[in-house]
Amino acid sequence: MTTNQFTEILGDIQLSKKDSDGFNIIAVVGLGVMGQGIAQSISTAGIEVIAVEKSEKRLHHQLKSMEESLDNDIHRWTMTKSEKRAILSRIKGTTDIASVANIPIIIEAVDENFELKRKLFHELDQLCTPETILVSNTSTLNLSKLAASTKRADKVIGMHFLNPVPKVPLVELVRGMKTSDETFVAIRRLAQRLGKTPIEVFEYPGFVTTRIIIPLLNEAMYILMEGVASAESIDTAMRLGYEFRYGPLELADMMGLDEVLAWMDSLFHELGEAKYRPCPLLRQMVRKGKLGKKMGEGFFKYDDHGKKI
Repeated sequence: MTTNQFTEILGDIQLSKKDSDGFNIIAVVGLGVMGQGIAQSISTAGIEVIAVEKSEKRLHHQLKSMEESLDNDIHRWTMTKSEKRAILSRIKGTTDIASVANIPIIIEAVDENFELKRKLFHELDQLCTPETILVSNTSTLNLSKLAASTKRADKVIGMHFLNPVPKVPLVELVRGMKTSDETFVAIRRLAQRLGKTPIEVFEYPGFVTTRIIIPLLNEAMYILMEGVASAESIDTAMRLGYEFRYGPLELADMMGLDEVLAWMDSLFHELGEAKYRPCPLLRQMVRKGKLGKKMGEGFFKYDDHGKKI
């Protein structure tokens, strides 16, 4: 798609789409696992999505990955082909970051790297209108420091979704030190529009969900490394013993072991507590490229549909 064609489409969306919430179009920057899920959830709610990636090759690959994920939902009878077509029709991909300049809400879902997110927020602050709200999907990083790279700290907020985004009904709304009440209320309305239950969280490393789940995942990995029980036995114990939907090791595979490692490193650095120090087994698996479900192998092996073998 050429830049002119994209601009024409974007203009048509902005002119033709009006709704009572004021949410007619949202940009998602970064189409990894989380970005894909966020874009799908927004589109499912009937809102147009501008999906931004850093290269045409990566954009094509990520959009194809999203389509395959929707096909898996069709295969499991949780979605129809017409629903899939409707979702994809509302997602427009681009590599032109400048195309988001006039979009009222931008959600970044790039890698969990502070410097990368800081540079992106600074660039978006320069590009966008003063009214634009900048949202981060970070799960561990300091939101106020990210906001400090902009001239709109009052319009910066965290929206921490959990994976798989379309299926988990929770989202943490994280207030930075200068996040305004108006920004919080607007993003809470958006969360509700997406069918999520929002909880208000005040900035602190790991927020609520990440801070609680990381020690559990880490301890399960230590138990496996020490030979106390097999991966299957550990997960069975937690699923049946505590009525978890997924065992901790399968959950880590779903999150992506490289992402889990990044969260642990960040929390260990910020809080200095041993319970967040990554298990050596996790580092070893990440070095070997065994990153979990997205690579077909982590603590367990998975088929092409993401089903555990």
